[in-house]
Amino acid sequence: MKEALKMPLRFAVLALIFMGVAALSNRPLYRSLPEGTGMLTLSFSHGADRRAACRKATPEELAKLPPNMRRPEICPRDRPPIRVEFDIDGKRMFEAEVPPSGIASDGPSRVHQRFVLPAGEYEIAVRMSERPDGDFTWHEERTIRIDPSNSRVIDFRANAGGFVFH
Repeated sequence: MKEALKMPLRFAVLALIFMGVAALSNRPLYRSLPEGTGMLTLSFSHGADRRAACRKATPEELAKLPPNMRRPEICPRDRPPIRVEFDIDGKRMFEAEVPPSGIASDGPSRVHQRFVLPAGEYEIAVRMSERPDGDFTWHEERTIRIDPSNSRVIDFRANAGGFVFH
């Protein structure tokens, strides 16, 4: 008879434990962003133009090479760094010269910066130089809206015309 009473009691204890775990599964409440704010992320990967660092080979350099290796231009394998400037409402928020990745410095440069901002509209200006002369070859200015608890991303795609706002 005692065994018959133990089974429902065990079930009740297990049911209470599971109900307690379920009730506490939403506690404490977690917010990844402070209330009334949103996130703007500047994140992209881009390889600078290698051809910008090419130079004409001298006749002496060409003479030292076998005939099948003689090319009129000498282009180094590594890429130059990119230079990025990012402004929000006319204030410089991020500025960097980003070196290329990879052991031989021949990979893309990577940028990833997050900005937590109060909800509202912002004037955004982003510029990138991929050539050693420092002139900004890519630039975009736009007004964007950041909603509370939302995340916006600025990406770069050369084949899509430059900076892309998501």
